[in-house]
Amino acid sequence: QVQLVESGGGLVQAGGSLRLSCVASGRTFSAYAMGWFRQAPGKEREFVAAISWGGGSTYYADSVKGRFTIVRDNGKNTVYLQMNSLKPEDTAVYYCASCGLRRSTCRQDEYEYDYWGQGTQVTVSS
Repeated sequence: QVQLVESGGGLVQAGGSLRLSCVASGRTFSAYAMGWFRQAPGKEREFVAAISWGGGSTYYADSVKGRFTIVRDNGKNTVYLQMNSLKPEDTAVYYCASCGLRRSTCRQDEYEYDYWGQGTQVTVSS
């Protein structure tokens, strides 16, 4: 059974930083692209960032480009989201997700992902 467990969320002031982690288990982590999504209260879930299964390619939503960085450590079965220069509009529950196809490209379409974590809350105060 595949499990994704996020951590690292919290309360931070605008301009601050947080690093989210997502530890995966249950299948060969290094064979699957990974993504981060977020959902703010009253809004639909939206794409944040994705990384290829080998880690060589990354993709970002325009709203976070230049501020967030997605990286993965296949030796630790972990994907990270480094968030800098946080803004109040970044407040949301952040989810990591695993691509549904082995050694395939998954980007901003959430239907490409088959497993999701439980989410971690990020709150940015102004």
